[in-house]
Amino acid sequence: MQLVVARIGRAHGIKGEVTVEVRTDEPEVRLGPGAVLATDPPGTGPLTIETGRVHSGRLLLRFAGVNDRTGAEALRNTLLIAEVDPEELPDDPEEFYDHQLMDLDVVTEDGVEVGRITEISHLPSQDLFIVERPDGSEVMIPFVAEIVAEIDLDAQRAVITPPPGLIDDRAVVASARDAEQDGADDEAPDDGADGAPDQAGEAR
Repeated sequence: MQLVVARIGRAHGIKGEVTVEVRTDEPEVRLGPGAVLATDPPGTGPLTIETGRVHSGRLLLRFAGVNDRTGAEALRNTLLIAEVDPEELPDDPEEFYDHQLMDLDVVTEDGVEVGRITEISHLPSQDLFIVERPDGSEVMIPFVAEIVAEIDLDAQRAVITPPPGLIDDRAVVASARDAEQDGADDEAPDDGADGAPDQAGEAR
């Protein structure tokens, strides 16, 4: 099974190094020296990683046969693809490979359908699920314990507890306006003021 593990960015320096956008949770395994990677476009590869190091929070790689800035610039935007055993699993049961998460159905804890995971974005601070909604729009869901309550590979679904505004900010705005209107129409101002925080407090 072939998986995209990185995208090559800009050249760094004059000796052939490039920055890479990491798309794997195990860069030390997939992007270590000696790794041979297929590429997209195919004509650019295969590429063999010669050296790797972290500089200012970014991974820098140099490939065999690429020894100057011109060669490094020619690789920009190339996708790096690793061959992965589909039966292979991470050692930590709380970790998942991208291919395990792709196409999972995303639902809330009360069973409301959100959409389907179409992409995993690996950012320096956290990972994001890119979820395609039934209407074709997309929503980004941080892959953090506070929001993703469960990954059920057997049922092929991810269960989330989204904070207000994450899935549909328009609904939050509408509910806030309704609360304000209810407070304005209520003959007892104290009751109206108490009602709005209670409503917001329940939407966790």
